[in-house]
Amino acid sequence: MRDRKKESIDRFFNLSPHIRWGLLVLIAVIFTVALYPSLVVKKHHYAIGDVVQSDVKASQDFFIEDESATEAYRRQSVDNILTVYDLNPKILKNTVEGLNKAFSLMQAAYESERQKIEEESRPFTDPETVSHPVPVEPADVPDLPMVPLAERMQAQKNLFEDKIGIEVSDGAFAILTEHSFNEEIARLLTTIVTQVLSRGVVANKEVLLKETDNGITLRNVETLTETHVLNLKQFYGPDQAKTMVRIVADPLVKGMNYALLNLIVDFSQRMIQPNITPNIHETEARKKIAAEQVKPVITMIKKGEMLLREGERVTSLQLRKLEAMEGQADIHPVPLASAGAATLLATLLIIQYHVRLERRMTSFNLGNKDLLFLACVMVALIVVVKFATTLPEDWFLGLPLTRPASPIGFGIPLAAGAMIVRLFMDRETSLIFSLVLALAASMMLQGGLETFIYFILGCTMATWWLEDCRERKVIIKTGAKLGLLNAFLAVVIDLYLGVTSWDLLPFDATVAFWGGIGAGIITAGMAPVVEMLFHYTTDITLLELANLDRPILRRLMLEAPGTYHHSVVVGSLVEAAATEIGANPILAKVCGYYHDIGKMKQPLYFIENQSDGRNRHDKLAPSMSALILIAHVKNGVELARKNKLGQVIIDAIQQHHGTSTISYFYEKAKKAKGEEAVKIDDFRYPGPRPQTREAGLVMLADVVEAASRTLENPTPSRIQGLVQNLINKIFSDGQLDHCELTLRDLHLIANSFNKILNGIHHHRIEYLESTGTASEKGKHANTDRRPPRPPQAGERRYPDDRKARIKRLGLP
Repeated sequence: MRDRKKESIDRFFNLSPHIRWGLLVLIAVIFTVALYPSLVVKKHHYAIGDVVQSDVKASQDFFIEDESATEAYRRQSVDNILTVYDLNPKILKNTVEGLNKAFSLMQAAYESERQKIEEESRPFTDPETVSHPVPVEPADVPDLPMVPLAERMQAQKNLFEDKIGIEVSDGAFAILTEHSFNEEIARLLTTIVTQVLSRGVVANKEVLLKETDNGITLRNVETLTETHVLNLKQFYGPDQAKTMVRIVADPLVKGMNYALLNLIVDFSQRMIQPNITPNIHETEARKKIAAEQVKPVITMIKKGEMLLREGERVTSLQLRKLEAMEGQADIHPVPLASAGAATLLATLLIIQYHVRLERRMTSFNLGNKDLLFLACVMVALIVVVKFATTLPEDWFLGLPLTRPASPIGFGIPLAAGAMIVRLFMDRETSLIFSLVLALAASMMLQGGLETFIYFILGCTMATWWLEDCRERKVIIKTGAKLGLLNAFLAVVIDLYLGVTSWDLLPFDATVAFWGGIGAGIITAGMAPVVEMLFHYTTDITLLELANLDRPILRRLMLEAPGTYHHSVVVGSLVEAAATEIGANPILAKVCGYYHDIGKMKQPLYFIENQSDGRNRHDKLAPSMSALILIAHVKNGVELARKNKLGQVIIDAIQQHHGTSTISYFYEKAKKAKGEEAVKIDDFRYPGPRPQTREAGLVMLADVVEAASRTLENPTPSRIQGLVQNLINKIFSDGQLDHCELTLRDLHLIANSFNKILNGIHHHRIEYLESTGTASEKGKHANTDRRPPRPPQAGERRYPDDRKARIKRLGLP
């Protein structure tokens, strides 16, 4: 009962989402407190002339506005805005269309009236019908005299004026009627109007010419395209446009009737209207926007700068600085800023967890313990960063640790966090952790992009250099490499920020170098502590566990020698295969050594340990035999936990049989009881299936090594066939579905197993146990074939006893 309760509590703390949310809140709170140590900002309330009670220094860098300079820039920005004039192309288009339409209508009306007059002017009686007069109806006789064509066209004058857009005198209309509203007149009018309006006509050119120095912005109201025009004299005023009409018309109407010439010029001058007009509303709107876009001219007040001195009277300038500092603090009140920072970090952690980390936790059987480890490392590094920001400026050799111009903590050993995580977890998890840690440190240092780049590159390369760390000196070497990288990045960032002082560059490089060295020292010192606190296993620890002189392996050798030999061979098999497929060979080998330690509880029930020829399972029911075999997994887990072998080895022990079936006893039970009376689940290992590639390798090697012992004549071809069949069987059974072994990996694994098994089972030279007699001459040419020498005296006395002792070698 107590064990179940403990197991339930362990499951809750390892898998419960509430624990994960608690860790998230913990990180967010600690980060917020580190970023804003005080949630209450102390404000100083002074008025002009008050006596300062105590010195007041700037708590942070802030800016104060130079109002006069800002106003001057604002006026200059407004003056630079050009006046907007609108160009309306529709005026020319509508004028030409109206002109052409008016003449087209009048031509049609003229032709119609002319035809009517011709019809009315015909003789009423046809000469051919005189001899045969036809009676005429009174209604057919016209009651008015014939009206002239000119008078008839006068009725269309209003329509013509409406279409052409100007008033037309009776005389002018008569002239047009006289010329039948000729198309040539319309063409001449269109040409003259188009040439003048296309140049541009403005209503008040004197006002326009005031913008000669800067020019204007000419905007097409149809296309909304804008052009900066400097030559303003090119546009016509109203009087210039009339003059230009006559100038343009002279060559076109040369030799034309004087009255018609004057009509064309008069019509053209009156049809031309300004097509360029000032847009006062748009101009004022742009000036307003330009004034609003002018940024205040500010002066930077540095952190620590004296604002008020004790005993002095407050001046207007000092009060403005004080109000500016308090006003800038009020822009981001501490409670709101802290809530925003906590939310930002929490959002980043949640997204990284769900997008990248959650899947890996499921794949690698990670739980809340691993998240707690990550949280502890992050909190520790947050504290380190906060401590670094509070150091005095002359802490390091009388030189500032971080310069105000560049808030980059070159000496902060932030990469230690990534290195510690990489020692105990995979590379991708370390990179995710590095990203979040670098962003958090950049926020705390209030740095820019260069700060983030400095930290993320250091953490990334530290993670890369710690790949396959099997000796503690590798950590120190990584710290040295990181120091060199940090020094290089410090110099590059200084150059990027414009710092070229030969005093600061060597100092920053030195501090950055020692920051990398410090990261390596911290990692080497904290690794054993983390192993003890979180029961993790590094490659360094695995190398210690791989020592065959470990007490548990020596016990396995004495109590279950067959299992010991089997485990050693399995360790060799999986180590070679792991190297081929890119898995962790040290982890695979150690898992192979310890995967069957559970057999020590009942070693004689496993065939490799039965030396007397008796099989204990012959007297047991198949179900009992299956229980004994299955129990060795549970017994192995208990022994591993008792000897603190680490979770990765415990997982390999649990998974090395997966959920496979003990087919021999299952078939035996079916023969004894019948197929329907036997449940296959009673003869199946509890699992789970292998979750890692190393565990999958142990499963394959365990089966292959055990089966290879049964081969009567282990030739290379038979070994190859056996390995292939067994791997295919395990793969088809779905035991490798969760361990990310590809078909290519299985091919490489099979080749590796074949090489090693061929080396173990290769044929040896058969040595002769007896020699022939010396009487056969042809058989004794070689001295090795000569008969044995006569027995000595001592040997003749005890011949039987010696023979008996030789026979007993190797027997129990």
